Amino acid sequence: MKAKHSFKTLFFLITVISFFSVKRADNNNTAIYPSYNTSPKDPDSTGMSSNAVQLAAKIRLGWNIGNTFEAPGDETAWGSPVITEDYIKFVKQQGFNAIRIPCAWNWKHLSNQATEQIDPNWLKRVKEVVGYCVKNDMYVLLNIHWDGGWLDGNINTAMQDSVNARQKALWEQIATTMRDFDEHLMFAGANEPPADNAEKMAILNTYHQTFINAVRSTGGRNGYRVLVVQGPSTDIDKTNDLMTTLPRDQVAARMMVEVHFYTPYQFCLMEGDANWGKIFYYWGTGHHSAREPDRNATWGEERDVDAAFGKMKTKFADKGIPVLLGEYGAYRRDNGKHTPLDPATHNDAVDYWLTYITKHAKANGILPFFWDTGGALDRRNYTIKDKRTIRSLNAGAN
Repeated sequence: MKAKHSFKTLFFLITVISFFSVKRADNNNTAIYPSYNTSPKDPDSTGMSSNAVQLAAKIRLGWNIGNTFEAPGDETAWGSPVITEDYIKFVKQQGFNAIRIPCAWNWKHLSNQATEQIDPNWLKRVKEVVGYCVKNDMYVLLNIHWDGGWLDGNINTAMQDSVNARQKALWEQIATTMRDFDEHLMFAGANEPPADNAEKMAILNTYHQTFINAVRSTGGRNGYRVLVVQGPSTDIDKTNDLMTTLPRDQVAARMMVEVHFYTPYQFCLMEGDANWGKIFYYWGTGHHSAREPDRNATWGEERDVDAAFGKMKTKFADKGIPVLLGEYGAYRRDNGKHTPLDPATHNDAVDYWLTYITKHAKANGILPFFWDTGGALDRRNYTIKDKRTIRSLNAGAN
């Protein structure tokens, strides 16, 4: 009884805090920057017939252009070549029909820092790449990524008004520039905003609300565009526990929720052994190594995946709110720095993880977007660098 009472109390507090924080987002001090909603249009539903559920049903498998447009100053700053329409066509040929473009806007992409004006050449370039995708019948998710951390590092009351002002200024410019694209284009308000309690979640909801208000205010097709809001830290458990309300939208059924998935961390992303644990090279039923048992996964296997995805299905997908798995991936440890003693079992385990996660995400109403920075598909020569990864992702999507 005590635990039940505590849950009700927590739920009540989150609801109250969220209500007053959302009201603050509606009335915050946005005069820090000038309004960039200088040419609003009446809402236009042309080419925007799909609601969020209908649009989700059209997305088979998604791909991230990682470490590119979220780099400071230029898309090549972190080693990626210039993205071409031929590259987009090449990605599509591999079975993907959706592209996520992580993008920076404030981080060395401003023509006037004092007024938060985005460099028009940068807006033009991002629009060009979005156009490559739409022209080739690819769905696109365009976000504000980490962007130097101006939002992620400031989920607090002291910075709430200034973050909301910047969120409004940036999204008015982005949304106005991209307004004429049809439903193939979706916007995402952030990347991985690190909220870990009810108070921070309430503040994060004001950032989401400002994003939605700014996009809708520009009108045209943005009046009907599907918008994506991020769960706290895009972590499934935190999203399940803390995301008790969604921001208000004047248009019904045009919202998705985004989470990411790199579980278990030791298998997917860990770069070196730590005092609390070692890298896992082997994951899943039938894919543990007898030769190197101390590298077998000890958590985060099939049962945990099923439970996590089931939470998102129950909380959102079953209620008509699609969930977008904006990033996920596991990668082969064959770079010389970390070399499995049982490489055949390791490679089979990576294949199995990719197929399992993709398949079970889709089965639970979750749209999978694989994270790639150029390791699986060559962005210069348009060749497949890791055929097993591409084959495994497609096997899960079938």
